Amino acid sequence: MPKPTDRDHRVNQAIDLARDIAPEIDVLLLTHYPDAETLDTVRPGDTDLGTAHAVNRAVALEMWEAGVDVLVQRADRAAFRRWMSDREDTPEVRRAWIDRHRLLRGSAARAVLGLAESPAHSRQGFGTAPGPIADRLLDEYGDEDGGTFDVLVQAIMAAGRTDVLDLAVRKHGEREGDEAGDELNWVLLVAAEGATIGPSGRAELVALAVALPARDPPDGEEIGRGLIESGALPESEELRLLPGWRSPDALAELSFAAVRRVLLDLIDGKPPRDLPPGDTDDLARRGFGVLLGLRIDWAIPVWEEIEAAGGLPEEADDDAAETPEDARRAALFDQWRGRVFQETQGCVPLDVVAFSQVANDIADFLAEAGEQTGGLEEIRAFVAACRDKAADDEIVCHPQVIADSLELSIYTEAGEFLDSLLVRASRLPAPAHEMPPMIGAFVRLGDRPGR
Repeated sequence: MPKPTDRDHRVNQAIDLARDIAPEIDVLLLTHYPDAETLDTVRPGDTDLGTAHAVNRAVALEMWEAGVDVLVQRADRAAFRRWMSDREDTPEVRRAWIDRHRLLRGSAARAVLGLAESPAHSRQGFGTAPGPIADRLLDEYGDEDGGTFDVLVQAIMAAGRTDVLDLAVRKHGEREGDEAGDELNWVLLVAAEGATIGPSGRAELVALAVALPARDPPDGEEIGRGLIESGALPESEELRLLPGWRSPDALAELSFAAVRRVLLDLIDGKPPRDLPPGDTDDLARRGFGVLLGLRIDWAIPVWEEIEAAGGLPEEADDDAAETPEDARRAALFDQWRGRVFQETQGCVPLDVVAFSQVANDIADFLAEAGEQTGGLEEIRAFVAACRDKAADDEIVCHPQVIADSLELSIYTEAGEFLDSLLVRASRLPAPAHEMPPMIGAFVRLGDRPGR
């Protein structure tokens, strides 16, 4: 019997490790080195090209067998050096390199690794009749310990069988009541907005709600671009926001099937067919606009990091103290939000959240404003009453700081005085002189008529 070589030992170790971690991951990145010089550039001192290739092939086969999506990047010395140019040169940093724009999967990945094409795997079949599949889904939904409901939902969505999901919602509502049916519908909406698909293996439909001024909404594309360029987003996160404002009410009408189609269109770089057009009248009435987009998670498990650590890293503790990097990004986000507020004279961006959380995010924002002061709601009610009094006429609000209080006088555009309100400093969420831009989010500001 031939004596095992060092290469055999490395390959067997890699196989054991791959089998151990495969159940815990959905996607894995392997790096292919075309020649020994490239291997030595990326992993200094390692020039055993044959072993590197053998390990990659063994790991890929184990992962594919376990149902893990394998991505392959073909190492390029020039691209790697550009990426390293502004980073600390450590083994940990080198192992974290991901060439985001040239990742391969499927048959292309197999070809690079030197593996034969596998028999084509068709999508999971579910039969023509939706009833049995819907019943199976509801059985999984009721089994809290089963843990396979989410997997089945994603498989049904991947197969395009929204008829099954619609039937399951209807059946559940008939059996357990309308509220239970609505709850399942919500669960499916959350499942539809994100999936293990896309260039990195994980993508999600997200939204940025913005409190808008009463006048014409500002350029949403510019606001989104400012956020992306602010440095407030994690390096492992890529955000692609669509141009144009969307109404939160219109977005709330999208079904889970439409949400999944929007996600797929964005991943493919196509204009989403199911998105409603922007409704500027509704934006002015509600005071909020939404920028919709795609968030791509580039925190891909990298084989070389896993191999060096001897396993997957421990999951972050949600209750752990804020890290310096977290604090830095939070400060950059606040700076960006402040710039938007000043440059647009009153726009207040909220946060980037999952699509399903837009309404909750807006409600939380309004609730927080209400907790800080009752004066803002008093001002809103006062403005609404003046609008009613003005009937079809446009109104203009003239703010004036008196000591530390704020006096608001409202006129019609033609100059007719409607009413005034004095709000004490104790009921204002900000100093009186800082309030006008905030008030300008829901009523046009101007001087007293005649001035």
